[in-house]
Amino acid sequence: MSNYKTVFFTLGILQIILGVSMFIPIIVQFFYSEIDSSFFGSSIVTIIFGTLFFLSNLDHDKKLNLQQAFLLTALSWISIAVFGSLPFVFSSIELSITDSFFESMSGITTTGSTIISDLENAPKGLLLWRAILQWLGGIGIIVMAITLMPIMNVGGMQLFKISSNDSSEKILPKSKEIALRLI
Repeated sequence: MSNYKTVFFTLGILQIILGVSMFIPIIVQFFYSEIDSSFFGSSIVTIIFGTLFFLSNLDHDKKLNLQQAFLLTALSWISIAVFGSLPFVFSSIELSITDSFFESMSGITTTGSTIISDLENAPKGLLLWRAILQWLGGIGIIVMAITLMPIMNVGGMQLFKISSNDSSEKILPKSKEIALRLI
């Protein structure tokens, strides 16, 4: 039986990052006098859920196996899309839950598709949120590839492991360092 505490610990961190990112459009809303509570409320809900995942799994094993890495990837896409859709649900453009989820998933997957009609007149905070979701999705794909490829022995990292005298445990910290530099 596998221990999934590391998966939920990491998922909590990702949700906290998403929740903090929701504060950025609040500044734009303030600047353009488009203040509503959609981002503030969504941010608080997302940060609370992320903090609960984070704090309830502090005693996690710091290593991910391949099964856990795939589960983390799937759950992170779904949870980021669900929590990323909250500002659309509560916004003044009144999207349905499915339309909001589509809009959020479209941003996270960096497809750029939209169902918002009259996009030019949409609130500036929501437009910025769409851009932030696309940026987070693009960075997420890069970080996921950098992290998962060494675990799966794909992408030339197996040559690095064979030729290096260091233990292979140093690859994930290097991936973490690269991910932080990308951000």
